[in-house]
Amino acid sequence: MKKYIDLFLDAMRGEEQNYTQMSINRAIFLLSIPMIFEMIGEALFAIVDAFFVSKISIEAIATVGLTESVLTLIYSVAIGLSAAATAIVSRRVGEGNRQEAGHAVAQVVLISLVLAALVGIPGAIFAEDILRIMGGEEHLIRQGVGFTRLMFMSSPAIILLYTLSGALRGAGDASRAMRSIILANIINMSLDAILILALHFGVEGAAIATTIGRSIGVIYQIYGLQKGNGNIQIKLSLFKPDFAILKNLLSIGAGGTGQFLIQSASWIFLTRIISSFGSDAVAGYTIAIRIIVFTILPAWGMANAAATLVGQNLGAGQPERAETSVWRTAFYNMIFLVMIGLLFFGFAENFIGVFNNNPKVVEVGVLCLQVMSLGYIFFGYGMVIGQSLNGAGDTRTPTLMNFVCFWLIEIPLAYLLAQYLKMGPLGVFISIAVSESILAVLGIYFFKKGRWKTMKV
Repeated sequence: MKKYIDLFLDAMRGEEQNYTQMSINRAIFLLSIPMIFEMIGEALFAIVDAFFVSKISIEAIATVGLTESVLTLIYSVAIGLSAAATAIVSRRVGEGNRQEAGHAVAQVVLISLVLAALVGIPGAIFAEDILRIMGGEEHLIRQGVGFTRLMFMSSPAIILLYTLSGALRGAGDASRAMRSIILANIINMSLDAILILALHFGVEGAAIATTIGRSIGVIYQIYGLQKGNGNIQIKLSLFKPDFAILKNLLSIGAGGTGQFLIQSASWIFLTRIISSFGSDAVAGYTIAIRIIVFTILPAWGMANAAATLVGQNLGAGQPERAETSVWRTAFYNMIFLVMIGLLFFGFAENFIGVFNNNPKVVEVGVLCLQVMSLGYIFFGYGMVIGQSLNGAGDTRTPTLMNFVCFWLIEIPLAYLLAQYLKMGPLGVFISIAVSESILAVLGIYFFKKGRWKTMKV
């Protein structure tokens, strides 16, 4: 038992440096643990803000909802660039080229700031118009425009927190990425309590708290990249624009952004289909999806670990070790998700009942959890292989796979089953499980073809 506790503490401290030489199981564990906590920390931002904003007013909650729906554009850019940062930095680290790894990080910072300005400045200027376009009523706009403007002004902090986490993960310093998110959350939570509950700043207090929390998290990340585990060497001279690296970042990042936007758009369409069956169906579906998203965060942590291992091992000239790392991580991930699936299948009503006891809401939520859990064997492999392809720099293949599975299969199938065949919400849930399973099968097929082993990043 002491051996496993020591290994857990090593993972949290992040002291190991060379993940291309140690045992694969040890490497997976040391990278996965901090990445799991990092993912949980990311999820807590939305949960904490929603909790404190709910104490203000219905209009405040609506303002946050409308603003966040538009900020999806910024998050999608950040997620795409984060994948690119992981792919490029991990490759340079695997090659043992500390200065080029630092050079890549410097370019990540530059492109993050440029894209943040391109999205954030217009968003801040036209904040009032954005809320109006999104359907906000005039009294809501008057009360919430300050929040929206501040959130768009915080674009640099939003994007950098994601992209520098990706760089840290690529460098094998996952524990520092985790600590930056935890630090940002602690500050955000504390300031929310002070600004909203004590000083009555209203919904703008949530924006201020989030911005300060994320900004301090970014400062900690930059410090960590300079003083971290020794895999990256950063100098001021490296911040001169290098258009070859910037082009590579944008090329890889575009695929990651596309994947996120395709998935997000598909969920919007599915919600629209379910909404035709009434608000109770939407409520049950929403509760179930939030439970699923939170409980599979550890699975995404393992998938991110696989992406880092792929990049570093390819850089070290060990493609077979990279492949072995992915299959092993995918197997562990599948075991974890099967256990979660069994839990959902047996106790779905208990999970949904925690959030709502309306019989119709519970019925739909239980149905969603149980049907989705049937596909978890495939999900476990699919998410790891998708992230591993991203880690190799091949973001194009997962993007095309997502397009086919979510837009050409999932959405039409959901409509066919739910509306045409009169299966109701059950038809939507079946379409999700089927499309995700097909996505996993396609991922396995393309991964086995091995094109990712020859990607140049």
